[in-house]
Amino acid sequence: MASGSRFCVLVTVLCCTWSFSVRGDSPSQTQFGRKSFPSDFVFGLGSAPYQYEGAAKEDGRGISIWDTFSHTPGKIADGSNGDVANDQYHRYKEDIKLLVDLGVKSYRFSIAWPRIYPKGRGIVNRKGIIHYNNLIDELLKNGIEPLVTIFHWDLPQVLQDEYGGFLSEKIVKDFVAYADTCFEAFGDRVKKWVTLNEPLSIVLQGYNTGNYAPGRCSKSIANCTEGDSATEPYIVAHNFLLSHAAAVKLYRDKYQKKQKGSIGISLITPWFIPYTNSLSDQKATRRILDFYFGWFMDPITSGDYPTTMRSYVGTRLPHFTLQQSKLLKGSFDFVGINYYTAYYALNNNATPNATPTDFTADYRVNFTGVKNGILIGAQAGSSWLYVYPRGIRALLNFIKVRYGNPPIYITENGVDEKTNASKPLKESLNDTWRIESTSKHLLNLFLALRDGCNVLGYYGWTFLDDFEWDSGYSLRFGFYFVDRLHNFTRYPKASAYWLKDFLHH
Repeated sequence: MASGSRFCVLVTVLCCTWSFSVRGDSPSQTQFGRKSFPSDFVFGLGSAPYQYEGAAKEDGRGISIWDTFSHTPGKIADGSNGDVANDQYHRYKEDIKLLVDLGVKSYRFSIAWPRIYPKGRGIVNRKGIIHYNNLIDELLKNGIEPLVTIFHWDLPQVLQDEYGGFLSEKIVKDFVAYADTCFEAFGDRVKKWVTLNEPLSIVLQGYNTGNYAPGRCSKSIANCTEGDSATEPYIVAHNFLLSHAAAVKLYRDKYQKKQKGSIGISLITPWFIPYTNSLSDQKATRRILDFYFGWFMDPITSGDYPTTMRSYVGTRLPHFTLQQSKLLKGSFDFVGINYYTAYYALNNNATPNATPTDFTADYRVNFTGVKNGILIGAQAGSSWLYVYPRGIRALLNFIKVRYGNPPIYITENGVDEKTNASKPLKESLNDTWRIESTSKHLLNLFLALRDGCNVLGYYGWTFLDDFEWDSGYSLRFGFYFVDRLHNFTRYPKASAYWLKDFLHH
């Protein structure tokens, strides 16, 4: 552990097993730790290639849309990029030792599409295959199970240039070919696959507001050079779903019986609470859940979009063919849930615009983190992130009732702080509020299990401080502090010591 002994005094008080006084659903005094969960419940940490790997121009890797976007002036808050990121491409053995020390039994990482296919398709980059083989083998050698995401936003730029990437149904064929290569090369050892990570985030921020790659939106929404925020989010979401379903079919038909693995998708949504008890706010709350979560969850469970979306979006919402609907329905062995925050939902009585402007105008719901001057939860480093641990339990129970209690992994959950270069390192490592947030989310997850929710594992976001997309390095989500000015040294935060203790009790 990197220079950990220097900070033992700081965290001594935090390294005991935490006790909770829980009313109602569990014993009045619960020694809360790893043993509170089922023996086969998986605890892990997560990462993503553009946020972690670096080595952007090494060993044949091609250019992704995030390379292009982050190198465009004004797109990233601190003017940074992921060229080096955490340099995990070169330091993965060192990082795996940290995971072993923590006691996590699984590591969620993603494969970089342009590292496998620099041109998006065609000739496989063997050095990319070798790298991920080495990473997987090193994890398994150390008793850590890989959970692998096939697409975590880094689309090869050449496919964006050629036909618009996920704006075209042509993407399905190329995505399936890429997934096929991953299954064939790594599936003998990888037993848990995620097709796509958070399609909602890319749809909303890449094609509605334009602040994520590829940076498309209507000119009236933001400073985008091209795009249509009223139509493109729906087209892209549609092609995400078709790509997911086709990859799942390929895996089930060609690989699953022999490789004995499982496959799913990771979806993100906040939890929403009616601002008032009025019927209109209650309906608004359900409607925003349909637009944020049902948009993807309904097609993979029922084969079609929510009827609410059909009603509110009209002809701009694409239709699935009968065959596509059949492929989508049941196209998962598990669902990954990324949960971070919650909001109050208020009905918006605005009359629908005859000329649609953007996705957010369609659902006619306002949401906020403040009610009567009081925050719904403590605000983290990100302006959008309010810490509301009860939301994870509420969301899981909603999914249980609405979607038939599918198997679930919490594939992301975390909290961030703003980077403060003037703060002494010792203070930066003293993240007691991350301990509080994580412990309370885990407690609510424990209660959700008591409620009968079918949750199989939890992956914290994130292992190391990283490149946080349009925020660059101005935010820190990690259990480990990465000193980018001094050889990318990893320092355990207080939360890392707490997590290690939690996982050993």
